[in-house]
Amino acid sequence: MTAARMPTGVDAASFRRAVGQFASGVTVVTTRNAAGHPLGMTVSAFCSVSLQPPLVLVCIDHRADTNAGMRARGLFGVSVLRVDQEEISRRFASPGRRKFHALALAEGAHGMPLVPGALAQLECRVRSFHEEGDHTVWVGEVISLAASPGLPLVHHAGAYRRLEPRDAG
Repeated sequence: MTAARMPTGVDAASFRRAVGQFASGVTVVTTRNAAGHPLGMTVSAFCSVSLQPPLVLVCIDHRADTNAGMRARGLFGVSVLRVDQEEISRRFASPGRRKFHALALAEGAHGMPLVPGALAQLECRVRSFHEEGDHTVWVGEVISLAASPGLPLVHHAGAYRRLEPRDAG
């Protein structure tokens, strides 16, 4: 049985402002289309789900080419951006097909395009997905990874932010 949709009384702009108060890291999620061409977009809806097995979750707009590529390929990459990679985030947040122009991509062990120099690079096999509202919720099993130390790029209240390192004392 499907529940009837009830009006929530919450408008999209207010909802966006409210959830924008949650600071998040910034990732670029990538895949390839059926012809092998890279697809990607900036995503802040990313989190770990499980350690055993290693699972992550990303949420992708239904209309995004990246969403269609993930369905076709069954694989995707996640690059966790460093604080100095804001320009890359902006590039992949913009619509259009020139996201990869003049960008030397890294390629993962399973062929997924990855952002070079990112704090973490994950390649994932799609484990499950389901549609919720205007997005698809993807769960991927991490099948390869690389990580390096550094400060992440952070997004909060519609703007990029920098973390301030704290003294251990």
